[in-house]
Amino acid sequence: MDTIPAVLRRAADQYGEKPAYVDGDRIVSFSGLLDLVRRTAAGYRGRGFVPGERAAIWAPNSIDWVVAALAVSHAGGTLVPLNSRYTGHEAADIVERSGATLVIVADGFLGRDQIGELRSASDLTAVREIIDIAELATVSAEPGDIETVADAVTPDDVADILFTSGTTGQPKGAMSAHRQTVGVARAWGVLGGVTADDRYLVVNPFFHSFGYKVGIITGLTTGATLYPLATFDLDRTMALIESARITVLPGAPAIYQSILAAPNRAEHDLSSLRLAVTGAAVVPVVLIERMRAELDIDTVVTAFGMTEAVVVTMARDGDPAELVATTCGRAIPGMETRIAADDPAQGGELLVRGDFVMLGYLDDPAATAEAIDAEGWLHTGDIGVLDEQGNLRITDRIKDMYISGGFNVYPAEVEQALMRMDGITDVAVIGVPDERMGEVGKAYVVGTPAPEEVVAFAKERLANFKVPRFVEQIDALPRNLGGKVLKNELRNRN
Repeated sequence: MDTIPAVLRRAADQYGEKPAYVDGDRIVSFSGLLDLVRRTAAGYRGRGFVPGERAAIWAPNSIDWVVAALAVSHAGGTLVPLNSRYTGHEAADIVERSGATLVIVADGFLGRDQIGELRSASDLTAVREIIDIAELATVSAEPGDIETVADAVTPDDVADILFTSGTTGQPKGAMSAHRQTVGVARAWGVLGGVTADDRYLVVNPFFHSFGYKVGIITGLTTGATLYPLATFDLDRTMALIESARITVLPGAPAIYQSILAAPNRAEHDLSSLRLAVTGAAVVPVVLIERMRAELDIDTVVTAFGMTEAVVVTMARDGDPAELVATTCGRAIPGMETRIAADDPAQGGELLVRGDFVMLGYLDDPAATAEAIDAEGWLHTGDIGVLDEQGNLRITDRIKDMYISGGFNVYPAEVEQALMRMDGITDVAVIGVPDERMGEVGKAYVVGTPAPEEVVAFAKERLANFKVPRFVEQIDALPRNLGGKVLKNELRNRN
């Protein structure tokens, strides 16, 4: 049965005492992971958590994150991951809107008071308890009949709600069923050739589908051993690749660019790497060539996905470097792609359909109907072309979203935050090219605040990846007769 509890049990039966996770000196086997999850799920239940409720996790990658998350499913609940870099206001908004009754928090991460931030930002009306993830062991209880609860979970139950902002700036919760979360993780693992012999370094954050679904869940479906990193540290990453003989390293292009540019790279033996999967931004052909030549990675592939569908297309082993770098590969099994145009080769909006398209947006039937048409096609908002073999190339975005360091940034959300600053009368945000991050934000501001004041204001209210890197004061924003900001004109200024 394709549920997360069933996959976890199968992994424990099949792989037993084989390490499932290694984090520093801590090693947890597949059997040990199941035991921890059972006890934590029973602890949730003892604190009043019942099937159908939602639990939010606001923390960086760790073994405890995995245990806390899998225990939500084992207790019959729905997981709501939160970006570990969110401000208290951003996190509280999603906790409130999701109706989460339990929140697990890494209090003190990056020197912050996350629990205090949450409580000061909102009344948290539905929340019964906030648990510091460092004290997760205190939640543990005898499993009792918790497997009966886990057995009652069905493939069609909602496994998780991952929030993604929209062009209105209002985050939307994409709901996925267990069969979808498990199915897409299994498909990704098969296409990548991931096996129980692999040692998989997870730099991608667990709150993101790239870290959670094709990280944690793929680890369960393949038996690979996962090495989670709380934050990306270049020297630690290279040292870990060498010492642990890491074989699988997925990530945004910035990860590989940082490794290639590292002045001390030659001091580390990175030859164990065999599979790299990248995407989330335009990938230069030369980067793929250098990953293969200088890092000696056997298989380098690119993929296209989104929170609403996780993985849609993926390149395959053996594809030429130029195809890998200039396209996002072909539709994965269970998914199909179509370009909404008379001549798909000339480009049009990318539509996707299949097993892994979300169930819909939480409590937002209007947005769901707008995103998924009557025939089941998800309208991505991206402009793309398909070649004769079905390889996808993204050429533009209908919406103004840009990708910074692998994270989606929605200008409307940033603009709404900046418009609350005294002295700003108008603002527009665009993405501008950045060699390392792919793109970073640039804000055009009409008003009196100095650029450094604008950046400081944004840092108090937005996650770091959303904060504009550049601020330029401007007398007036260019607009058309309908009042719409002409962002192309702003882009042309750069």
